[in-house]
Amino acid sequence: MLGEYRIEGRRASEIAASVERAVGAGELQPGEVLPPLRELAVYLEVNPNTVASAYRTLRDRGVIETAGRRGSRVRERPASTPREASRVEIPPGVRNASDGNPDTALLPPLEKALAVAARRSAERPVLYGAPTIDADLAGLAREAFAADEVPAGPLAVTSGSLDAIERVLTAHLRPGDVVAVEDPGWGSLLDLIPALGLRPAPVALDDEGPLPEQLARALDDGARAVVVTDRAQNPTGAAVSRQRAAELRSLLARHPGVLLIEDDHGHGIVDQPLYPLAGVTDHWALVRSTAKAYGPDLRLAVLTGDAVTVDRVRGRQLLGAGWVSHLLQDAVVHLWRTSAVEPAAVAAAYGRRRDALIRALAARGVRARGRSGMNVWVPVPDETGAVSRLLHAGWAVAAGARFRMQSPPAVRITVSGLSVDDMDPIAAAVASAIGSGDARRYE
Repeated sequence: MLGEYRIEGRRASEIAASVERAVGAGELQPGEVLPPLRELAVYLEVNPNTVASAYRTLRDRGVIETAGRRGSRVRERPASTPREASRVEIPPGVRNASDGNPDTALLPPLEKALAVAARRSAERPVLYGAPTIDADLAGLAREAFAADEVPAGPLAVTSGSLDAIERVLTAHLRPGDVVAVEDPGWGSLLDLIPALGLRPAPVALDDEGPLPEQLARALDDGARAVVVTDRAQNPTGAAVSRQRAAELRSLLARHPGVLLIEDDHGHGIVDQPLYPLAGVTDHWALVRSTAKAYGPDLRLAVLTGDAVTVDRVRGRQLLGAGWVSHLLQDAVVHLWRTSAVEPAAVAAAYGRRRDALIRALAARGVRARGRSGMNVWVPVPDETGAVSRLLHAGWAVAAGARFRMQSPPAVRITVSGLSVDDMDPIAAAVASAIGSGDARRYE
């Protein structure tokens, strides 16, 4: 059955584990059709309800998808094969512009912040039963949210943006629900949604954020949640403008039952103002992480939202992780108060590199996008060929497949590890790799 691989098990959990194990090992390929429910039940000598339960489990875990009479098949990108697995191995001597990491030279030193946090811990140890959120962190977060005109709401602290988004989604949605998400968008989020048993609905975007007509279509088709990146959108660099925010708020106000999640991971590295969408739906959350401004290993994000959403997030968190370490919270408090690296200087540094690369590409007939953040998005006719030719030329870039659902092919170039002087050489390599004379056909 299914070629060389035989599905095994007598209980639903065993059957599901057998399929998931085969998918993870590559013995069942993406797109491969699973046996009809009753046929597999006869083969395994079990009740058809047992196989149906196994298939439901696999669907809820993002391993398979069902299409009515067309049966069940392994997802084109099952949860056991995340998009990060498609990273290119970078040979020695090749410049890395593919990883999406911040420039370490623009990160503040952590020694003093961690030392201050350690001293405070020694003076006032955090024990079981203590508040989950440091009072100073909460105060500073509320001030910053209020300055950006984010509606007042309770706070929670999570281990980064993705942790926050997962907790908010699971607080309200159930397997099978549809989530409207940017396309192209953050690869980890595009993996998370099916892993939770949810279904992504792609929403195209331009430099000013999600296109209202595309989001309207997703909402009319039944999307129960929307995830929007406010600034420094990964991978395109889009930032929601004032006018676009007004359009999106008006649209969302007509769908008050939709869950709205805003990801402001660009806080601290961008100079575009925040135009929040929050407050027009019954349930919402806005998340700010420290990863891009202070380093990915400082695993902390602050979220605010409506009372029901935040209460559900905090309640479920108490049953698992409990809380985010107050050592990290105190370190962030110190950095927020005293950071030697000003957000405006960081934004300007990234901006100079992005603008230089976009100009260098334009001079060679290649159009690119990169309004904010640390990435530039370049449409190409053939991702695999472009990535391969650039690697041969000494440059590693990320294939757009890591970030796309239905949007056209492209590559993402991270400018963090490059200097302004690098932009002409890499632009020349990109133009050569894609054929600059044909480049405008792929905008």
